[in-house]
Amino acid sequence: MIKTAITQLLGIEYPVFQGGMAWIADGKLAAAVSEGGGLGIIAAGNAPADYVRSQIQIARTLTKKPIGVNIMLLSPFVDEVAKVVVEEKVEVVTTGAGNPSKHIKAWLEAGIKVIPVVASVAMAKLMTRLGASAVIAEGGESGGHVGELTTMVLVPQICDATHLPVIAAGGIADGRGVAAAFMLGAQGVQMGTRFLSANECTIHPVYKEKILKANDLCTMVTGKKLGHPVRSLRTQFARDYAKAEFGGMPDEELEKLGVGALRLAVQEGDNDKGCFLAGQIAAVVNREQPAAEIVKEVMEEAEPILLRAPQWVK
Repeated sequence: MIKTAITQLLGIEYPVFQGGMAWIADGKLAAAVSEGGGLGIIAAGNAPADYVRSQIQIARTLTKKPIGVNIMLLSPFVDEVAKVVVEEKVEVVTTGAGNPSKHIKAWLEAGIKVIPVVASVAMAKLMTRLGASAVIAEGGESGGHVGELTTMVLVPQICDATHLPVIAAGGIADGRGVAAAFMLGAQGVQMGTRFLSANECTIHPVYKEKILKANDLCTMVTGKKLGHPVRSLRTQFARDYAKAEFGGMPDEELEKLGVGALRLAVQEGDNDKGCFLAGQIAAVVNREQPAAEIVKEVMEEAEPILLRAPQWVK
């Protein structure tokens, strides 16, 4: 079995993180991934602190293993959520969509492992100086908020820029992707889109069906005009948004157009008004299965590949 600095740091069986997908990654899904030996992560998204606390408590009733919370730093509730993870003694905090510098010291003092998502070498270096426990190098192939660099380009540069363990994210959904990430220098992976197919993932059946039937050209990126690009499935909503974005719609109206779109996809399966977040790797996801089985399967697929290059497995 493959052990790395990440499994040792967090006390988990497999170096596999489940991505913190807003409105999707709840306590039930996170607990299932953690029970399966990976690191389940609850998404705080734009949710208020009470919701995040309730999901942590749900996860605690389902597993005694480590769990994480992903804090979206653009959330209006970020300060309150930052305190909740301390009060609830969460083992790991991952962050996205911003700079977590303001909160890192308090989290570290509480014994929390802080693992920010980074999309550039500069951010990785800053997080290293501030005492982060590890970093997640996320390429633009991923679903949701994305950066400019691809995973293949970003991961080795981040590995060269920091002494911290690096978790690779973006475009990884099977053992081949895991092995590729390790060969680039990563010591763990984070998968989001693959876990949309988990039995424990409670997205609307329409959403799950779209993921299972996705092809290689199924996603597109919108939101660049506003400075917060997002990758999602190529639905009617995504096409309408892109048309408005490049058709000169004022920024304020564009902002309003996207409000609540993810919730409509996750909870109602609304093709016309819902934003179905997904990474480019969605085409590889073709069947529904338990979260624990996903974790084990990707590592079992990766192991024989990695054993050909044992110097990367530490």
